Amino acid sequence: MGKKNLMLKHINIEGGGIIEEYLKSKGWKIDRRELQDGDSVPPKLDYDTIIILGGPMNVYEEDRYPFLKDEDKLIKEAIKKNIPTLGICLGAQLIAKAAGAKVTKNKVKEIGWYNVSLTDDGKKDSVIKGIGESFDVFQWHGDTFGIPENGTLLATAELCTNQALRVGKNIYGLQFHVEVTEGMIYEWIDTYDEELQSLKGIIDVEKIRKDTVKNFSAYKDRALTFCKNFFEK
Repeated sequence: MGKKNLMLKHINIEGGGIIEEYLKSKGWKIDRRELQDGDSVPPKLDYDTIIILGGPMNVYEEDRYPFLKDEDKLIKEAIKKNIPTLGICLGAQLIAKAAGAKVTKNKVKEIGWYNVSLTDDGKKDSVIKGIGESFDVFQWHGDTFGIPENGTLLATAELCTNQALRVGKNIYGLQFHVEVTEGMIYEWIDTYDEELQSLKGIIDVEKIRKDTVKNFSAYKDRALTFCKNFFEK
């Protein structure tokens, strides 16, 4: 019997990417909720795993995006029941918030390829292991999450200290985008052009394109190792 996976999506262009490809390769069921198109967050947690993707909204914009409130309830329930949950970028921030930590503006926006390093706890973690102790990841965020009381910091970086966390045994949040495909990266560059223009002189778009060509093959291998560790734990 295959696993039943809930995937919560906040904006059309930030999809499941490599994670979705991996789940499909296993023949596992994906209940994808397109929250930006009016799909609802399920009231009951009848799933083996939960995946919460990224998005341009802030975790505190619940009045503007009412589904964020429903997600908060769902994550709290998942933490209580220890249901394997993976949050990416906004998803990681929602996990941290639901677990009692603050989400704040980071000192700078991280957009592009940046190096992260595992903490001692990260090196011992069964889901993070096997992807290297220090490696480049793809980022696109302006906010950062705190580490809740029942949370463990798994990875860190120079410009944004908190890069990966675990809450309890099975709830993981990654600030970086482990799910991106090459195509997604180029689509984001086109779609979020206004944001990139506002950061001219700080963010080098051509460097992002070159780094993507250089880094992507190894990054995809790491992403698939991570998926295997997380979904087959």
